[in-house]
Amino acid sequence: MAKVKLPFNPVLALLAALAALFFIFPLIGLIAGAPWGHVASVITSKTAVQALELSIIASLSSTAIAIVFGFPLAWLLARGRFPGKGVLRGLTTLPMVLPPVVGGIALLLAYGRKGFIGKPLESATGITLPFTLLGVIVAESFVAMPFFVITVESGLRSMNRRLEDAARSLGAGRRTVFTRVTLPLIWPSLAAGTVLTWARALGEFGATITFAGNLPGVTQTMPLAIYISQSSNMTDEAIALSLILVLVSLVVMIFRRDRSGAG
Repeated sequence: MAKVKLPFNPVLALLAALAALFFIFPLIGLIAGAPWGHVASVITSKTAVQALELSIIASLSSTAIAIVFGFPLAWLLARGRFPGKGVLRGLTTLPMVLPPVVGGIALLLAYGRKGFIGKPLESATGITLPFTLLGVIVAESFVAMPFFVITVESGLRSMNRRLEDAARSLGAGRRTVFTRVTLPLIWPSLAAGTVLTWARALGEFGATITFAGNLPGVTQTMPLAIYISQSSNMTDEAIALSLILVLVSLVVMIFRRDRSGAG
């Protein structure tokens, strides 16, 4: 089918160009202001390497948690019929609009050492979440999982369910319908939700520092290391560390676009 060539709209093109420049200019500023003479020494320092390792471990763990638990929740919200579904959806997506620090305080009151879940958890298992790597993962999961849930739910709602019905009418079992029909249809949403979740977890700051603290080598992720550097007037170090996050995120986003076949 031939593509329809739309007429050129100069106003639309101008507005689109301004929007693009709005996002591009800060990146140019970051690159132009980078201390290129000693970027290598900064990004290979012990603090930077530890922070990057913690960020990768925590963000990937949070993404895995989102996939394992967020997918069933998205399925329930998209396909289920039960009283209070709207309330459940609102509560699930609330961390997307909450100030991250508020989320961190809420996590402390629930999963902290004196929290109504954290206290019995420590008594029963000896596990404490605040100021640990597990605490970082919990904080990042809390703020990032809603992005996965809402994206996958949208994919499930917009897919053509008649294809599933047709597969069942031809004798396909539940597992076959899910793996051969449903998953391929919602794969773009699944991939987008995974990338968004990972990116949000990688950049998480407020809930992490409130719930897990900022302990170098233990809970200090890259955003926290950047914050400390900036607060300590080590601007060059903060810029160099920011470049790492930008580069890692950009590579993943481009890779995701290429794998999905998007233009």
